[in-house]
Amino acid sequence: MTVEFSVAQKQRLAELNAPEASLSRQFADVKERENAFKTAEKELIEQNKDALFALRDSSRRPLMLEIETALVKWLTEEEGFTQVVTPIILPRNMLAKMTIGDDHPLFQQVFWVDKNKCLRPMLAPNLYDVMRSLQKVWGDPVRIFEVGPCFRKESQGARHLNEFTMLNFVELAGVKEGEQMARLKELAVKAMKVVGIDNYELVGDDSVVYGSTQTLDVEVNGMEVASGAFGPHFLDEKWGIFDTWIGIGFGLERLAMMKEEYHNIKRVGRSLMYLNGARLNI
Repeated sequence: MTVEFSVAQKQRLAELNAPEASLSRQFADVKERENAFKTAEKELIEQNKDALFALRDSSRRPLMLEIETALVKWLTEEEGFTQVVTPIILPRNMLAKMTIGDDHPLFQQVFWVDKNKCLRPMLAPNLYDVMRSLQKVWGDPVRIFEVGPCFRKESQGARHLNEFTMLNFVELAGVKEGEQMARLKELAVKAMKVVGIDNYELVGDDSVVYGSTQTLDVEVNGMEVASGAFGPHFLDEKWGIFDTWIGIGFGLERLAMMKEEYHNIKRVGRSLMYLNGARLNI
């Protein structure tokens, strides 16, 4: 009768980023298992130490920030987008304008500061508001983007974080009616090239805000790393928007996770346990 790693051993090895396949190894007896665990743990600890030293001595910045920098440089220098910064605390009425009310699935994921304010679960409401104001001053087109934290009470799994970083860009009155999806795909492809991920798919999906006919997701190995939409859309009138637009939001932690082929998104998020994919408690 064979044995496998104990639950505690599997957890420890997973924390050190052991390959998933190695966690299901079978052993002839407990002694063989314990020896294999000690060997694997020692090798993984050295790998994590090497990664931390490489961060200090070479890259000096976590991969997620490097991805952010590359995307910001591309958007500002090549695509003509302007970066904006908006509040993290969102009024309740701005969620309502996105149709996120008490009966909306996303409403249950919101972190409320008080009965009328919450931590923003997305960047879209603020970007809607800002691009409307800028259109009155700049005219057409308006190309803006924001990078910043968002917050949702996500199920705590290997692919979800309660606090995550979005890069969301929008283009208002930049394309003709009927050309929005083509433009959305064009920018999504360019963004993924900038990030350096080739094995992705562009797929239609059912958005909890925008529905299914005007959305585009970017998926890597079946995991959504970006979600886009376009208008005119029925939400637009609430914001005083009446022209064509496209927008897409990228989850920077998910991009970093898939680029490094990590099994757990917590390795690349804001954490006191991990830094740039490496375990700190080793």
